Amino acid sequence: MKKVRVLYHDNCFDGVSSAAVFSRFYKRHIDPDAEIEYEGLTHKAGQHIADEQFGPGDNAIVDFKYSASDQLTWWFDHHQSAFLSAQDEDHFRRDSSGHKFHDPSYKSCTKFIAHVTRTVFNCPMPDLDDLVYWADIIDGAQFPDAKTAVELKDPAMKLMLVIEASHNPELIHQIIREIQHKPLADVIEVPEIRSMFERLHAHHFESIEIMQRVTKCINGVIEFDVSDHDLDGYNKFIPYYLFPESVYSVGVSQSSVRAKVSVGTNPWTKRPHRQNLAKLCEQYGGGGHAVVAAISFKPDELDKARDAAREISRTLQLDLEESRG
Repeated sequence: MKKVRVLYHDNCFDGVSSAAVFSRFYKRHIDPDAEIEYEGLTHKAGQHIADEQFGPGDNAIVDFKYSASDQLTWWFDHHQSAFLSAQDEDHFRRDSSGHKFHDPSYKSCTKFIAHVTRTVFNCPMPDLDDLVYWADIIDGAQFPDAKTAVELKDPAMKLMLVIEASHNPELIHQIIREIQHKPLADVIEVPEIRSMFERLHAHHFESIEIMQRVTKCINGVIEFDVSDHDLDGYNKFIPYYLFPESVYSVGVSQSSVRAKVSVGTNPWTKRPHRQNLAKLCEQYGGGGHAVVAAISFKPDELDKARDAAREISRTLQLDLEESRG
């Protein structure tokens, strides 16, 4: 029996779903008796995955940056900013294992994994199609409108709230195991998961009220700072719900492990936007996707985070002014 450790993007529906789809693939295609354990990874300043985070057997990273460690067995990611250094990217390009995959054209890592396991390893898992569908909708912000993204009516959206706002690793790992075999509508009704949702759902509406007080929109760019509030896991679509005319958002938040700048493009804007947010955030040590990215600072570097947020907001405002001619 193999021991497998899956490292996944923590507090992220796509990261959790990626861990679930990979686990199902591994047990079906590699070792049905494998003992799989999970560990969430959070983006931090100077992020480096230490060797002690890997287990003694096979190790997989899904929906997170690459590691050049010899202990890494499997890797799947879809972020544009997938490599911490040119040396890491070169290490990936030279890999001949056939077990490491990167494609930033995918809106979700979950869908990317499902595609690779089906086409490369001939391991289709059609019973997970609904999970793959929702991971792609959520991570790609492909909702019909901001109201749908904020009201949390569907079972998948309720699970998204639990995954993004809960800081209980055991519960998140339970969700990873449950969604491998059960419909999402059944998973959200598991007593421990339902109880957490009810608690977080009340806080979700409180967070909307807080965001209304602290958020402003200047020249098409939303600005907010919730570092003084317990909102590290806020719904990232709330700013666009409050300001549907916006093009970009720039926000500052803080938790015990980091001060964070979140930068996003309004998925529903009709106005042209030219900025690649991953490249913009890379200038400050962050990264992500072209339309959504972030920067992590050390917990005691809140002032640096605020300075970066101001600079980025001004850059985006100037770009919008220039694009209007």
